[in-house]
Amino acid sequence: MSDLRICVLGSGVIGLTTAIELKKEFRNASIDIIADAFYNGITSFAAAGLFLPMESNSGGSVERTRLWIRDSYNHWDSIRLLPESEEAGVRQLSGHILLSEPPKMGWNKLMQNLVPEFRSVTEEELRQCQGNWRYGNYCTTLQVDPTRYLKWSFNKVKNSDIRIIQKKITDFSQLLEGNYDVVVNCTGIGAKVLCDDKTLFALRGQVSLVKAPWVKNFLYGEIDTYIIPTFDNVILGGCRHFESYNLAPNLYDALSMREKCENMIPSLKNATLVEHRVGLRPFRLVTRVEQEYKSCSGKNMKIVHNYGHGGSGVTLAPGTSLNAVQLVKDILIERRSKM
Repeated sequence: MSDLRICVLGSGVIGLTTAIELKKEFRNASIDIIADAFYNGITSFAAAGLFLPMESNSGGSVERTRLWIRDSYNHWDSIRLLPESEEAGVRQLSGHILLSEPPKMGWNKLMQNLVPEFRSVTEEELRQCQGNWRYGNYCTTLQVDPTRYLKWSFNKVKNSDIRIIQKKITDFSQLLEGNYDVVVNCTGIGAKVLCDDKTLFALRGQVSLVKAPWVKNFLYGEIDTYIIPTFDNVILGGCRHFESYNLAPNLYDALSMREKCENMIPSLKNATLVEHRVGLRPFRLVTRVEQEYKSCSGKNMKIVHNYGHGGSGVTLAPGTSLNAVQLVKDILIERRSKM
């Protein structure tokens, strides 16, 4: 039995994925997940879950960002091919991304060489879409239904003998009693306080879930308007409120989103509301995946950070998690070389 002890802070898509990958790499290690909330109490629960990398995603370099995205796509696609893919909530999904003005960034180069299909929309497709759309893309990508994936990955964690601890951590010194060799920080917006990170900001998002089984493809419009069918419901979104920390659903936002979505697919007027969900996207200009050696009460704590994914948590989670695992390995190799 290994005496290696690792702590993962955070229980969202990034935290759970990181813990699973750590267990694969360090099979005999003792791994704890510590979080103050699970499942429907976290930002991941409100995610749309569509694999859709943006040019704004940044790992500090083009090469690193592309590696994250490629590793993430391959990871999600490998789950899609599993017999339990439906339980895990991962599948292929096709749809349109529509614009009324020419795209400022041109083709999404992060997508076109990765997904099975990514092309310009045809004139016929534009005529069939409601609205004054003049440009756009059609693509087949991957969808990760957060409702299902959070349950599936949580069960996978429990079955891997990873210990689950519900506790609010606001200072790294609270972890000293655990005698962890490495702490992996996947706390999302919680890192603003935990790390005193003044470059991390909340982008409040809200979505509505409705019953509309006739909607089979996703549809993205402008001003954060999107319609994304999941296995069980259809997600209507969305909004971005800078530095808003209100987790209560806003009726005005809900009505505005619904109106915009109904303008794109009029039949949604007949859709029955299931619930509203709210989450705080942890936005950072550069997603933080790096090592830190921090002095806590005279002891040197080894930390690997993995947070600041903004609205691309699902898109980037496996890629940054694999990167974080490698950084943990580097720390442990360095430790052994000094012994």
